[in-house]
Amino acid sequence: MDQPHLDDAHGDLLPRLEVIEAQPLGTRAAAYEGLHDELARRLESGPQNPTRA
Repeated sequence: MDQPHLDDAHGDLLPRLEVIEAQPLGTRAAAYEGLHDELARRLESGPQNPTRA
């Protein structure tokens, strides 16, 4: 199922990952940590549906 609202609101993840992968290891680790934190915040702030398992 296509979810264009996610692409429009948050941009494309693949180009961000490509930029991170092109960085030196230490910088890459920090960038992945920041990306992880951002994605975790998005997930936690998303709609909650208590009826789903």
